[in-house]
Amino acid sequence: MKRFTLWAGIVLVAGLVVTAVVATFWTPHDPVRVETSNALQPPSATHLLGTDPYGIDILSKVMAGAATCLQVGVIAVAIASLVGIPLGITVGMSAQSWWSRLLLRVSDLFYAFPALLLAILLAAAVGASTVTAMVAIGIATIPVFVRMARAGAMQVMTRDYVASARVSGISWPAIGVQHVLPNIAPLLGVQASVSFAMAILAEAALSYLGLGAPVSQPTWGRMVLDAQRHIFTSPGLTVWPALAIGAAVLGFNLLGDGLRDRLDPLLREVS
Repeated sequence: MKRFTLWAGIVLVAGLVVTAVVATFWTPHDPVRVETSNALQPPSATHLLGTDPYGIDILSKVMAGAATCLQVGVIAVAIASLVGIPLGITVGMSAQSWWSRLLLRVSDLFYAFPALLLAILLAAAVGASTVTAMVAIGIATIPVFVRMARAGAMQVMTRDYVASARVSGISWPAIGVQHVLPNIAPLLGVQASVSFAMAILAEAALSYLGLGAPVSQPTWGRMVLDAQRHIFTSPGLTVWPALAIGAAVLGFNLLGDGLRDRLDPLLREVS
């Protein structure tokens, strides 16, 4: 069952990545070209999933939305990890110092602000855009990485090889890079996968609220927003982007669970 979870996650995530890469170079139709004469067409050989109220091919929009989704997830998780992991390791290695406690309290303060609220504040300040969504999601996810890296670093600092490294005169930054980071990397990889799923949900929600990508850029959240007026007459308009969001989130969650089961030594011993 654990192996199935991992492989199911790999397949779903690989499908998202392949779709996003293909959509960068090719889609069956132009995902932004409006053709009102083809509005609300049912599925056919020309339009496999039909068309939306603007005559745009749904399959092409779903594929283009995958590219946007992947871009937002990668940048948001990169922002969160590049800032949160060094801070978490620093706080964990100096858990008794006053400044590490201060950093942890600041992290808790940011943890109280969800991505949606940060996006609203940033949109009011600089305007709604894809960059706004990526930055807001990334900042909101930083405290999660800080907590995970801190917990892992505190465990590693109790090991004998770290004590030996300190006695031999190795500097604190070198200990963090050579000993702490490699030992907590699997834990952080699992968290990155789960955070990617949360970033996809947050991006869809922001697009639905009009705080994400512009109207000219296809996103799954925007597709759900545009389709809600036709949910009873053309349910496929809502079903396909919703399925895409669900499959992407499920894939990264399954991948994270599978990696945790595979990399966590305690779970391996139990199995």
